[in-house]
Amino acid sequence: MSRAQVVDGVIAAGVAAALVVAGRSATHTPADLDVLGYAALAAGGLALAARRRMPVAVLAATAICALAYQVAGFEVPVVAYLFAVYAAVRAGHRIAAIVASVLMLVALPPALLASGVPDTGAAFTQARDVLQLAWLIAAGAAGEALRQAERRADEAERTREETARRRADEERLHIARELHDSLTHQISVIKVQAEVAVHLARKRGEEVPEALLAIREAGREATRELRATLEALRDDDQDPPRGLDDVPDLVRRARTTGLDAQLTVEGPRDAVPAAVGRTAYRIVQESLTNVARHAAAATASVRIDHRPGTLVIRVDDDGKATVDTVPEPGVGLLGMRERVTALGGRLEAAPRREGGFRVQAELPVDPA
Repeated sequence: MSRAQVVDGVIAAGVAAALVVAGRSATHTPADLDVLGYAALAAGGLALAARRRMPVAVLAATAICALAYQVAGFEVPVVAYLFAVYAAVRAGHRIAAIVASVLMLVALPPALLASGVPDTGAAFTQARDVLQLAWLIAAGAAGEALRQAERRADEAERTREETARRRADEERLHIARELHDSLTHQISVIKVQAEVAVHLARKRGEEVPEALLAIREAGREATRELRATLEALRDDDQDPPRGLDDVPDLVRRARTTGLDAQLTVEGPRDAVPAAVGRTAYRIVQESLTNVARHAAAATASVRIDHRPGTLVIRVDDDGKATVDTVPEPGVGLLGMRERVTALGGRLEAAPRREGGFRVQAELPVDPA
C-alpha cells in the first residue's frame, strides 16, 4: 500500500468518525431511521478512501450519503461531500463537480422536507446550514488551485528535462565532431605512411608484409567511415532537414548498390510533424545502410503506413540474420532508438522468422 493510500484511509476514517460523533449530538426523528442515518454518515466518510482513484464515483457516493442522512433527520454538515468536491476538481473533473453541486443544492430542501422539517422556508434555511455556498466554492477553488500548481510543476520539470536533454545532445555532437577531427588526422597519417611503405616495398621488388597491407586497408576503411560520420553530423546541422519526401531518393540510391529495394506507402498522406518526418527519414537511411553493410541481402522493402495518429515505418530484408542469432545493437540502432523514444514512439529491431531482419518504428503524429 502506498503512502498516499494510507493518508487517504486515515482521512476517510477521521471524517467518518467526526460525522458519526456529530450525528449523535444532532436531533433527528423518527427513531427508526437511526440505523440508516449512522450508516450513511459512516459510509460517506469512508468513501473518501478512494477519492484519488475514483473521484467522480466518490463524489456521487458522498452526495447520496449526505442526502440519505438528511432524510433520516440528522442535521449534520455535508463535510465528506466537500472533501469529494475538492478531490474531483483537483483531478480535473470540474464539470462533474459543478453538476453534482447544483443537483445537491436542488435536492437538499426536498430531502429535509422528507425528514420532517415543517415548511419550505425552514428547509431552505437548514439546507444553507448543512451546505454553505461559501464552503462549497472554497473546496472547489482549493482543488483547482492545487491542480494548476501541480500542472505548472509538471511543465517546469518537463522543461528542465528537455533543456538538459538538448544540452546533452549538443555536447555529444560537439564531442563527436572533436573526436572525428582528431581521429581523421591521426588515421590519415597512418594511412599515408602505410601507402608510402607499400609503394616503396613494391618499387624495390620486396615482398609487402600482410600486416602492412592490413594496416593500409584498415586506414582506408576507417577514413571512409569517419567521412560518412562527418557528413551525417553536418547534415544534421547545416543542410535542409530531410523528411518523408526524401525517402524515395534513399531507396533509389540503395538500388544503385545492387540491392533490390522497394518502397510502399499506404494510407492517406496527411500532414506529418517535421520532427516525425526527420526521424522516419533517419530510420530508413540507417536501416538501408545496415542492410548494405552487414546483412548480405539481395532484397529490401521499405513500407510507410499512415495510420490515424501514428506513422509506421518498416524495413525488411532477406539477409543472413535468423531468429537464432542475437543481434548486437550498434551505434546506428541505438541512435534510432533514441530518436524514436524522444518522440514517444516505439521501435522494434529483430530477425524475422522467415529469415532476414526487420526494423519497425511507430511514431505518434498527433500534434497534442
